[in-house]
Amino acid sequence: MIKRVLSLGLPSAALGAALLFASAAQAADKAVVIYNPKKAPIASAVEVPAGKTLVFLSGKLSQVVVDPKAPKESPASLGDTETQTYGALKVIEEDLKSMGLGMKDVVKMTVFLAGDPAKEGKLDFGGMMKSYTKFFGTPEQPNVPARSTVQVAALAGPQYLVEVEVMAVRP
Repeated sequence: MIKRVLSLGLPSAALGAALLFASAAQAADKAVVIYNPKKAPIASAVEVPAGKTLVFLSGKLSQVVVDPKAPKESPASLGDTETQTYGALKVIEEDLKSMGLGMKDVVKMTVFLAGDPAKEGKLDFGGMMKSYTKFFGTPEQPNVPARSTVQVAALAGPQYLVEVEVMAVRP
């Protein structure tokens, strides 16, 4: 094909632009593919075709004070892991909405969990999952992103147990 187009006398810059346009048009027709053979609450992989716009959200923390009488720098002020996960995901949901996106557009998530002092410094994976599954893999929102969950020594302040960052794809 390239030889035929070149033989028509098209300059190489025009040829490159034509090929790039054709590739972008093909990529725009392809959908994001979520690999989830076990129907788990997280995808084993997500494939994003070329030409899609990726949106990277910075890590989000819960902003909901659940116990105003608790010391501000105490996890009790913001609640346990389940409560803080829910709060962080609500912040993400609102940020995505402000960009014309939704949780259905999330393709990758990283969850950072600090050890909960009420659980002898261990992370509360179960608590995180209770809130996570309210946003992903539901009948109303069946999408499940690829996800990593890691325990960290600390987050931005001692009151924080959960921070979540996501990547979304603009449809």
